[in-house]
Amino acid sequence: MLEQLARGRRNRQIAQELHISESTVKFHVANILEKLGVTSRGEAAALAHTWGATGS
Repeated sequence: MLEQLARGRRNRQIAQELHISESTVKFHVANILEKLGVTSRGEAAALAHTWGATGS
């Protein structure tokens, strides 16, 4: 899911791709942000790009 965040995908897009609810995506995104110690999707994406977690 971090890879999808880093690619700029919205919760709805992630939910559709993973066949889960938007609420579940929102829950996981919040957990990802907390575990990474960041406050925004943009910060999480920047870390993912730094780590090469975007698959590109």
